[in-house]
Amino acid sequence: MASEEHLKQQLQDLQKQLGKKQLFEEAVSSINSLLRDNYPSASPSLRKSFYSVVCRVATILKTRYTAPGFWLAGLGLFQQAQCLVSDPSEKQHLKSCIAEAREHLHDVENRSDVLESAQNGTNRGYLFEGHLTVDPEPPQPAWLAQSNLLSAVDTLLMAESSSSSSSSSSQGQNDNTSESAANLLQELMESLDNIVPEILDDNVRAPRVPPASKEVVAKLPVITLTEEILTKLGQDAECAICKENLVVSDKMQELPCKHTFHPPCLKPWLDEHNSCPICRHELQTDDHAYENWKEREKEAEEERKGAANAVRGGEYMYV
Repeated sequence: MASEEHLKQQLQDLQKQLGKKQLFEEAVSSINSLLRDNYPSASPSLRKSFYSVVCRVATILKTRYTAPGFWLAGLGLFQQAQCLVSDPSEKQHLKSCIAEAREHLHDVENRSDVLESAQNGTNRGYLFEGHLTVDPEPPQPAWLAQSNLLSAVDTLLMAESSSSSSSSSSQGQNDNTSESAANLLQELMESLDNIVPEILDDNVRAPRVPPASKEVVAKLPVITLTEEILTKLGQDAECAICKENLVVSDKMQELPCKHTFHPPCLKPWLDEHNSCPICRHELQTDDHAYENWKEREKEAEEERKGAANAVRGGEYMYV
């Protein structure tokens, strides 16, 4: 059996190979072999190194690679690691890695089924710009549905008007036209009942936070972890997004609130949430309407605080 120092060096070299797409699967296979042969008799320090490398595989899969072969390799590694580790928190994290890998592979399989059904002509796609889409046609936006309904009602009413001026032999046709117009009017009223509350809600509900400004994110400083920084952060320091333990030479991106995260983890998080995962500090966006709304809310909040203070001051005067 190789010495533990030699094994740690091997793991470091394999971890570097994970970042190269053409070497990823081979590197994962090698990690799997080393894990199987050496983990049961490894020291706590070496076991920590094994776990760190396995977590790195999970991080790279989530942030870089989508090919099924990569995820299958990762799934096999996560399953073996979960069988070997004894720490409850490590087992739980590996369990979530396994679930995520299975979910990704299931999604890929579903997409393949959809594509196959599209090729066989059995999907419910629709023509868009001359091409058959894979997904079903999305519902019409509310404004378009309203416009179409109004146009249809207008057409039917015009037809009814012209029919009423013709001979009485077309009485049955007139009845059908009137019934169709009445049905369309009823449909229009129902759709208005659905859309009006949404419009009213949009006026009082806070808008969804847009992604962080790309320029702002690009300017966030990136630091390289040293032994000194890791000592200050503590032995169990981790990236709050991927939950992977931090190691020396990790690249970390720093938010204005001074919290740091792996750059590959932080970017998708800011695209989705645009706030620090720890303190919820929000970054500037490129959406001017949203930024103006934030300013108005800030001013309104200051006015509310001022009014509340004035009320409290008046109460004290009369006590």
